[in-house]
Amino acid sequence: MCMIKVEHLQVSYGAGDTLLRVVNDVSFEIAVGETFGLVGESGCGKSTVLGALAGRNRQWTGAITINSEVIGQKRTKSQLATQQMVFQDPFGSIHSRHTIGRTLLEPLEIHGKDRREERIEKVLADVGLPQNFRYRFPHQLSGGQRQRVAIARALILEPRILLLDEPTSALDVSIQAEILNLLKDLREREKLTYILVSHDLAVVAHLCDRVAVMQNGVFVEVAEKQQLIDGTVSHPYTRVLMDGSRGYVPKRSTVPA
Repeated sequence: MCMIKVEHLQVSYGAGDTLLRVVNDVSFEIAVGETFGLVGESGCGKSTVLGALAGRNRQWTGAITINSEVIGQKRTKSQLATQQMVFQDPFGSIHSRHTIGRTLLEPLEIHGKDRREERIEKVLADVGLPQNFRYRFPHQLSGGQRQRVAIARALILEPRILLLDEPTSALDVSIQAEILNLLKDLREREKLTYILVSHDLAVVAHLCDRVAVMQNGVFVEVAEKQQLIDGTVSHPYTRVLMDGSRGYVPKRSTVPA
């Protein structure tokens, strides 16, 4: 069953001589429970696709269908609740002067949800945080704990889709795997569908079933996870990204000792 269907998506900024087309005729489908990756260099349009899906960017044309419902530029509250975002910076995306409990309560108030205390307790447990964390402020938490709070805030409205914008890139390498494994467990347990934006093919290969490689606003290749693992991708730009994700390996010196 298809959860997300995007047809001929175009996103432009400006007008006339200053018109800049950031996303150009992008189409894809994502099945229920699938994790779909978007990778590419900075400025290629991947976060812009995410913004159009989330309703943050209304300057798009084409067709978007979410859970069999056609979505317009203006969304209803129920449509917005169906898909929630997790941002790159777990400190900047959480109000610094609000307690964690207040941060989790706010979306429940906006959407008029009941059983608020029960929902907060459940979502803290779901992301592996103690209940007393609700009384703490963001500066009292580590980066990984703040990102768990950001995930909890996204989950508290019980969405079907999570839109993940570089969710581990601001974290220490030792914490990245914990967050990726948490997201993987949540997807399986809650039957969620993910779109993951990343520049790191290692992260994508860990979590995604398929990945779309973007360059200059278009998809140059859509590859299966196994293709990334085996290195059997077809487009030269995808191979460049794969080579870059392996890091710098110095050449062995040919000068005799």
